[in-house]
Formats: sequence, structure tokens, C-alpha cells
Amino acid sequence: MATLGDARAGKLADNIAGFGRALRRAGLRVDSARIALAQEAAQLVGVTPKEDFAAALESVLVSREQERAVFRELFDAFFRDPEMAHKLLAQMLPSAQGERDARKRRPRVSEALAPQRRFGGAPKPPDREVDFDAAMTASDVARLHRADFNALTASEFHLVERLARDIALPVPHIEMRRMQPGLRGPRLHWGRSMRQSAQTGGELLVLRRMQRTRQPLPLLVLVDVSGSMERYARLLLAFLHAATRAHRRRDAFAFGTALTDLTPAFRIADTDAMLAAAGKAIADYAGGTRLGESLTTLRREHARRLVGRRTLVLVISDGLDTGEPQELARELEWLTHRCRRLLWLNPLLRFEGYAPLARGAAVLHRHAHAMLAVHNLEKLQDLARSLADLLDS
Repeated sequence: MATLGDARAGKLADNIAGFGRALRRAGLRVDSARIALAQEAAQLVGVTPKEDFAAALESVLVSREQERAVFRELFDAFFRDPEMAHKLLAQMLPSAQGERDARKRRPRVSEALAPQRRFGGAPKPPDREVDFDAAMTASDVARLHRADFNALTASEFHLVERLARDIALPVPHIEMRRMQPGLRGPRLHWGRSMRQSAQTGGELLVLRRMQRTRQPLPLLVLVDVSGSMERYARLLLAFLHAATRAHRRRDAFAFGTALTDLTPAFRIADTDAMLAAAGKAIADYAGGTRLGESLTTLRREHARRLVGRRTLVLVISDGLDTGEPQELARELEWLTHRCRRLLWLNPLLRFEGYAPLARGAAVLHRHAHAMLAVHNLEKLQDLARSLADLLDS
């Protein structure tokens, strides 16, 4: 099949390697081992019919359900014709691609197919670019894990944002009031025990028990979208959306000069689509910060989002509040009495010797149960362990 590369001329392996690099630019976790598996799968299955070839590659290159749509769209674009494959290997935008197709593509696919250019607009030599894109060095990866989000270049920021989405955030579970059948528990399940005895002639040989159900803590996220938090807000929203996808109860709000409910956006499964919906909903992005007024709106209009005293509240802000500290103190007092823990995630902890000296920061520090750093990938990876330790204390 000519459109998929001529294996006799040695083009198929190169096309599959180039396709793997394009997937990696789109945010999928594709390494050299997966590309080698994809080449083996192509040899076993063949390139005809095209549907079988696509299924074979998908089985080894896709590891998460939300990546399937990106893979299939990128596969169709990549293997449309030989000229397009050749240009994509050189990381240039295909000339056969129309504006209508570009509009329909997902943001991750469009970004993966976008031309990669050097400073000043000069195109990078294809061979050199392929070598660099194939794998990052260990020092590059370590540097990005320790780099402050606000100090990243545009390309590094997009890469770090993709890496942040793969960081797990297992929020601790708590016991609920409701009971369910289990192996151990404080109460006997007489119904199941009696039904079990019917199989042994009426003898109660096994006593079934009831145990409390366990669910993750309800989560309430308050994200500062002021000018000083512009880059942190987007990346942390993407991180929390991906890391808490399995939560049954999570609510999210953005605050700047006003409070914006992002919970409908957080119900969208795709993180890119969530960010787009959140961007449309937030009217005061990169403005000022009035946390006290925003918490007043939360108390008056959304108090039912707090599930008793079980809710875990995450306030993501640098504490540079421009409102009245008295109002902020009053609202934080109300909030801390209606949640399990209020944790302040502060990106300014990147500075050694930081002290919350600003008026809003001092009030927030006084009422929060703990202050944690979230300015790089390493701190996001430590966040889950910190949450468990704080909730157990």
C-alpha cells in the first residue's frame, strides 16, 4: 500500500518512527520501546487493510482511553499520502492540509502537526531535529522537573503541562455512614448469613459482616486567576482536572475580582476541552485578586457545595490579595469551620526564606491548616504524600 510507505524500500519503519514522535508531541507517552513494538506489530499484521494496521499500532502506542481519539485523528492525517508523511517526518505542516481540516482537529493534534521553528524563524535542519525529538537527555528531564513553571519557555511550558497531567493525586478515603457487605466489620449481616446457612442445612458456619463504605474526600478547588498567577492557574487546572477525574464529588471555582463556577467545565472529560471552556467562562482572567469578596459569594450562593465537615478545600493563590483583610478573615473563619482541611497551595514558596508578609497572605496563612508548594513538577508529585500526612494528623 503506497500511501503507508513501501516496506521494501525501508520507508515503513521510518514512517512509524516519525508517527511515534508526532504522538509524543501530542502528549502521548510514546518512547523508543513502544515504537519498536509498533514496528513489530506492523510486520505481523501488515499494512493492508488499513483498519487492521491502525488497530495494531493503537494497541501498543495508546495506554489511556482519553488518548484514543487523538491517536485516530493523528493516524488519519499522518498516513494520508507519502508526501504528507515525508513532510511530517521533517516536522513541517503538510501543504495538502486544508483550513477546514485544521479547524476540526483537536488542539493536541494541531499542536503536534504545527511547524517547529528556531529563534528568528529559521527552519531547523530535519536530521538534527529528529535526533533531538527522539529522546530527551536525563539532565533535560531532571531540569524540567525542578524548573519553576513561571520560568519555562513556551515549548517547555506545553511539555510540562502534559507531564503534569500524568501525576497521580490519590486523595485519602474516609469511612462513610452507610454500610455494605464486607469481610470484616462491627455489625453482622444477618440476611446474608441466613441465606448462607440454607446451603449448609441451617447451620451458621459463616457469619457475614457489614463494613462502612469508603469514598474519597469531597474536593473544593479555589484557583487564583489574577495576573501574577496567570501561568500557574492554567497548568494547575490541567493537573487537578486529570488527577481527580475519578472523583464523584469535586467542585472548582476561579477567583480574581469575582467568583466563577468552573464545575461545569470540570465535568468535561477531555482536559483540553475543559481548559477551553474554563477560558470562556472566566471574565476577569489576569486581573486583580479579591479573595474575601469571592468567598462571600461562595458562602451566599454555593454553601451547599461543602459536604458537612468532610470537604477538602484547596486554595491555589500567591496571597497577593487587594481586598479588605477583615472581610477575608471573616470568610476564612466561616470556611474553616465547614471543611475538614483548608490547604493553601502557594507558588511563592519557590523563594527560599519566603514569609507571608502581605496583608492577604498573612490572613490566609493564619487560617489555613497548612501551606504547600506547587511551583514545579517535583512539588506536584510530593503533593499526594503531603495530603495524606496532613489528613492523618
